[in-house]
Amino acid sequence: MQSDEERLIDIEIALANQEKMLDELNAVLIEQGKKIEYLIKQNQYLLNLADEQGVKPQSEETPPPHY
Repeated sequence: MQSDEERLIDIEIALANQEKMLDELNAVLIEQGKKIEYLIKQNQYLLNLADEQGVKPQSEETPPPHY
């Protein structure tokens, strides 16, 4: 059977490992948040660009040169 000191050491090791894992997960979460913000801005830019240029109805489109 483990002594109280050995059990305490095991608990401290487990806690340290969990704190390390939590810090790593937090770093990943922050990086993903930054990427999501970038993608939202990029998506909004593309939507605005599409709205500005607009899509013409097919009747107004110029046929390709091979016709």
